[in-house]
Amino acid sequence: MTTPAQTIGRYRWRICALLFIATTINYMDRSILGVLGPTLQYKIFDWTDAQWGLINMCFKIAYAIGMLSMGAIIDKVGSKAGYALAIVIWSVSGMLHAAIRPAFGFVGFCAARFGLGLGESGNFPAAIKTVAEWFPKKERALATGIFNAGSNVGAILAPIVIPMVVLPDGTHWQYAFLTTGVFSALWVVLWLTSYRLPENHPKVSPAELAYIESDSVAETPGKKISWGQVLHLRETWAFTLGKMTDAVWWFYLFWGPKFLFDRFGLDIKSIALPLIIIYVVADVGSIAGGWLSSHWIKKGWSVNRARKTTMLVCALCILPVTFATVMPTSFKVDQGFFDRLQTATYSAEQSSMVDGHAATQRVQLKVSAADLAKLQALNGKSYGSAKEFLTDMGTVLSASEVNIVSNTLINSARTNNYYWIAVLLMALATAGHQAWSANLFTLVSDVFPKKATASVTGFGGMAGAVAGAFADLKLGQLLAGTGPAGYFYAFLIAGSCYLILLGVIHLLMPKMTPLDENLHHVTT
Repeated sequence: MTTPAQTIGRYRWRICALLFIATTINYMDRSILGVLGPTLQYKIFDWTDAQWGLINMCFKIAYAIGMLSMGAIIDKVGSKAGYALAIVIWSVSGMLHAAIRPAFGFVGFCAARFGLGLGESGNFPAAIKTVAEWFPKKERALATGIFNAGSNVGAILAPIVIPMVVLPDGTHWQYAFLTTGVFSALWVVLWLTSYRLPENHPKVSPAELAYIESDSVAETPGKKISWGQVLHLRETWAFTLGKMTDAVWWFYLFWGPKFLFDRFGLDIKSIALPLIIIYVVADVGSIAGGWLSSHWIKKGWSVNRARKTTMLVCALCILPVTFATVMPTSFKVDQGFFDRLQTATYSAEQSSMVDGHAATQRVQLKVSAADLAKLQALNGKSYGSAKEFLTDMGTVLSASEVNIVSNTLINSARTNNYYWIAVLLMALATAGHQAWSANLFTLVSDVFPKKATASVTGFGGMAGAVAGAFADLKLGQLLAGTGPAGYFYAFLIAGSCYLILLGVIHLLMPKMTPLDENLHHVTT
């Protein structure tokens, strides 16, 4: 006996799988700098916190420009060509990071991040447009949640892969930026050879096509809708203001690893498991958020009630992250520190001769007796953050010595593991954000006609990128003046803004009445 799914067909889920893979590549590319951030900043390029903020700001400025233009381009040329163009741009820009040399580190990374942001801005407008083309409204939140989960998978893969090729002192950092090029090329070939609109696709059955179009407003061919035509609508601004939360997500992505290093001392070697936990939980949130609102719609709830109730649950889950910075931590230089340091080891590369040829291999070494003697000058001191601790270590050891043994020093001096509470709070918040994001994206296809979805998504994404760029600038300046204590204000805003913005969304769009192809409200 055939099931309803078999009768209807499920080719649309293969398209969703392609969107998931593209989003995974997208986020792995952009996550590499976040994972490598403390290593590059403190051990390779010597950037200040303000410069780190400006580098991330360049990505978001380009992202904002791209969101404003890419959405309109994708609506004009279609999902097939638009998506392929975007992934080619971001992949080439991502690999160009590896060509930057320390003498041009700040300028070079600003330029490379700009190119990456320009290309990556096309991912979500193209994906949302594709979902609107391939899924009925009752499945769009779930489909969006599934492909959006790729952002978390990409963020998970980055901290797993990077420590395999990059040493704690930053050796081989260039290889990290070359990891996704092959996958991007394969995806473009697969996309161009397999994607068509459902009504033109030979593998879509008449039953599946009817199901896809079952709750869509009929649209007639005609002139494309630009973002300028939707700018005056309250619905556009409801979505746009909701997208300001993108700044929070990028804070976790680009500043989260740096916060965990500055505050708790989690470097490239020890950051992997915390980041994996954060983004695995975020993945669950992305899918669960899409499933929950879809479930309520199938139970008979209105789209308006289902989406907004789910977003309220998300906002409440995010609120506790405001306490992430109050988790106590300390690093003590005492007899226990020296006892642990005498037996601890660190990874390094040494040159040797193998069969008459020079070779480099990784070895495990111990801190030298000379360095242990130098550290005795700090005996009895205690520090409230890893950054303060390492800064003081630099007063008795050379910069190169601190870079090589920093992880060993931190682990030997750490007095507790309360940082796991901060990690779990961040995990809950990222899960809430991804569930929020899945439903927020779906608001566009719930309300706007298909030919306007990429433009509206692009305009909202532009606003989120601008908010993120402004946050980068201000947070970089704040940390330069206050040190790690400045993260308190960032987490306070990150935790509380969702409830406020949900209230604004409801005021601007109380009933979520759909718009027809002429952007007029559909009367029932």
